[in-house]
Amino acid sequence: MANGKTKRAPKAVLLGVGLDSDGHKRVTTGDNFLLAGGSKDTHEQMTEKAIKINEKLNARGKRLDEVSREEFDDIAHAVGLHRHSPQSN
Repeated sequence: MANGKTKRAPKAVLLGVGLDSDGHKRVTTGDNFLLAGGSKDTHEQMTEKAIKINEKLNARGKRLDEVSREEFDDIAHAVGLHRHSPQSN
């Protein structure tokens, strides 16, 4: 490339946003996740889920960007997360 930078493959990242608040600003980052906001309890729950997802990925010998949507859904379900369909207007 002209600027000397090599092109990188896209990296998958989990983004968690806690919508409740107790007045504190919380941000937690990990190898492939960024969690922002939430009350103390909400933020702790998001952090726990993100860590468990990483543990399950590691046990499978895979990175987040290497799993299919179906495989990610299975992992997320195993750690207690569930897909919610948006309500139609």
